[in-house]
Amino acid sequence: MDVLDSYSGHTDPGGAATRRDLDALSITKLSVGPMDNNAYLLVCRATNEALLIDAANEPDQLADLVGASPNRPELQHLVTTHRHADHWQALGAVAGMFQTRQIAHPLDAPELPIPMDELVEQGDTVRFGEIELEVVHLRGHTPGSIALVYRGGDHPHIFTGDSLFPGGPGKTAGPAEFTSLMNDLEERVFGPLPDETWVYPGHGDDTTLGAERPSLPEWRARGW
Repeated sequence: MDVLDSYSGHTDPGGAATRRDLDALSITKLSVGPMDNNAYLLVCRATNEALLIDAANEPDQLADLVGASPNRPELQHLVTTHRHADHWQALGAVAGMFQTRQIAHPLDAPELPIPMDELVEQGDTVRFGEIELEVVHLRGHTPGSIALVYRGGDHPHIFTGDSLFPGGPGKTAGPAEFTSLMNDLEERVFGPLPDETWVYPGHGDDTTLGAERPSLPEWRARGW
């Protein structure tokens, strides 16, 4: 698999993966499946232990992604950001290939195709190697949608699943769910995190909180 080292936050379905190297963490993004789902391989640079966010589709491609480095990382954890089927089509296959530990929120875990080994909630920490990721529960897109925050490097990085995209929050089923998601985004993401925070969504291109923050009142007013 081709892996580009010039990270822009953009990947094409069926195209190359793209990687950025922080001081302690390597982040590689790949688009898989017919819905342009993003999968993120996170590797601790000190220990070579790895975690994959959303084994969404194309398990062979995800396996190639893990094996792309001459020093193949040890994939130990699979985190599923939420229960929608386009985000877990390859979950069982990848878990079987690598004998990983599966992680999700308890409200979405029963809808996933295989049992979870660890259930995480707001404020919990997911650890692999020397890396810590903070769990943020964002209620609205699904009851158990989560984001993961990495606070290392020169600014935070957040993996938002389908709860936040460039241009707005993820799709919700109605006004109550929309309000819930907006409240959580404002209180748990935009409130505590700075503008420089890099946002890695479940589909499409990356963004930053600073690019999206001015639009929060507009999102509230339009209701989606």
